[in-house]
Amino acid sequence: MNKFIGSTVFNRLLTRNTRMTAPVWKPQDHVPQEVKDLLQSSGDNHVLAFLHIVQLLKVQRRTGWLDHNISPCESIADHMYRMGITAMLIRDPKINRDKCVRIALVHDIAEALVGDITPLDPVGKEEKHRREWETIQYLCEDLVKPYNAQAAQEIMDDWLAYENIASPEARYVKDIDKFEMLVQCFEYEKLHNGKRDLDQFWGAMSSIKTEEVKGWAQDLLQKREQFYNSLKK
Repeated sequence: MNKFIGSTVFNRLLTRNTRMTAPVWKPQDHVPQEVKDLLQSSGDNHVLAFLHIVQLLKVQRRTGWLDHNISPCESIADHMYRMGITAMLIRDPKINRDKCVRIALVHDIAEALVGDITPLDPVGKEEKHRREWETIQYLCEDLVKPYNAQAAQEIMDDWLAYENIASPEARYVKDIDKFEMLVQCFEYEKLHNGKRDLDQFWGAMSSIKTEEVKGWAQDLLQKREQFYNSLKK
């Protein structure tokens, strides 16, 4: 089965089918059977199991684009990768760029099992956070820690830093998250010759706090305005 589908089908297998009110959602219930079999086989297979789960980030399309009929569209891993590259460009000398890259690479890792839940989905914010928290605990404690306890702690710390905006680096990555989405949004607007209504995504501009990322976003917005003006000629 080709799971890399340019529609909502595969995403909803991982998100909508987890919206049942009973039984309570648990990450272990959404681990692919082949990974469960791997963990039950002889030998230390924690690294392979973890990487097979991370692979789900490569095959899940971002729900927001699917909901706006953008197909094919980027995967969760696509988004995280360009965030990591963007973090390498930070110019502020007070910011630890390496830490920003790490945070960017793990900030959505729980979505491998939880799915890309959006505000339009019938899963509340608290429930979404609970699922993501239980998933990051499962990934770090059950899969990574048996092989490398230090790596497990670093992944957990970086994930929590992002969730709690617990450092200047986390603040930067929060802003890069929004900025990368806007870059992708503009790319889709150009690809579809301005015929897709993606205006709602640009509301994220107002949430960007750091001056450097805000400057990038303003430059992007200027290019977008030029593009739409060119369509009127």
